[in-house]
Amino acid sequence: MQIRSTQFVKSSQTYSACPQANMPEYAFIGRSNVGKSSCINMLTNHGNLAKISSKPGKTQLINHFIINNEWYLVDLPGYGYAKTAKNIREGFAPMISDYILHRPNLACIFVLIDSRLNPQKIDLDFLFKLGENEIPFALIFTKSDKLSAKKTNENIQLFLQTIEEYWETLPPYFVSSAVTKAGREEILNFIEQTNLELKNL
Repeated sequence: MQIRSTQFVKSSQTYSACPQANMPEYAFIGRSNVGKSSCINMLTNHGNLAKISSKPGKTQLINHFIINNEWYLVDLPGYGYAKTAKNIREGFAPMISDYILHRPNLACIFVLIDSRLNPQKIDLDFLFKLGENEIPFALIFTKSDKLSAKKTNENIQLFLQTIEEYWETLPPYFVSSAVTKAGREEILNFIEQTNLELKNL
């Protein structure tokens, strides 16, 4: 897929305030400081489409971008950052939950996982909630340039083995780096193929 155009649409505090659900939607979410904004900017070839901050917890709204006038990219608030103000942090849960459970055009949620780390309970818990509610998702292992290829692969395999105990079939997954742009073509091709399948339903 070639990214021909990207345009910010709006930021919403609730799923009901989101743009009209008239085209496929792909949401990006992950534990705070997982590299979500960098990943989105890498995928869209846009240096500052999603705001990058050294301070985790920057995204606090549901942010919609329209890509190629064909599909929405959605930047969701991260989860699990303790230093975000308590009242704001507690507000993320219903905001994210309502969006995920009630957005009719949600084609896939990309859950970003830090490839440098062993499996984190907060990530696993979030995936289990998606599975319980039969929400389609794919994994993006971020920051693959930070460790050796061997160590990165070991961490990824450990994560996959952990969730394999609970899923009969592993979800699609991609290994990415905002620095090297690894995974960009594969992720965009996955979105393109999913869009085609949705059109043929």
